[in-house]
Amino acid sequence: MTESQLVAPTEDLGGVDQESVSTDAIIVHLGAGRFAVDLASVAEVGRAPAVTRVPGLPAWLAGVANWRGRILPILDLRPLLGAEAVPLESSGRLIVLTDGSVAVGLLVDAVDGTTALVDVAPFPPASAPIGSNLLSGQSPREDGPLAVLDVPAVMRLRESLPRGRRTA
Repeated sequence: MTESQLVAPTEDLGGVDQESVSTDAIIVHLGAGRFAVDLASVAEVGRAPAVTRVPGLPAWLAGVANWRGRILPILDLRPLLGAEAVPLESSGRLIVLTDGSVAVGLLVDAVDGTTALVDVAPFPPASAPIGSNLLSGQSPREDGPLAVLDVPAVMRLRESLPRGRRTA
């Protein structure tokens, strides 16, 4: 269990102790949607840098940026999630995601803070949103459900790039 996971007891079902795992997450906006990103995968959050577009790359790969002295591939998942990719406003941020060996930047429209995710449920099959292969489910909240971004699936996007273009 990672540091970002907490164990919370749930109701007793027939004398069997049940536990649900709670994961800390950061809440971000991508277009009109609200998404949760596992905090264990977030290296840092900062202002969105100037991005240099690289010709021939898909729309979800916005380009590259100089981030703290290194070239970082920058992703914009809004087109894959059904949101319009409009220029970021001043509330736009860069979320640096890492899986330990690879780091990528994720452009988001805004960051709302952190939350604990409990009871992440899959999307009902008939209502799976566009880009649902990048989502691990949804988490209920008083202010509306949060779609949970599947960071390993986001990191696997690089496998869909042409052979000579695997920059992420």
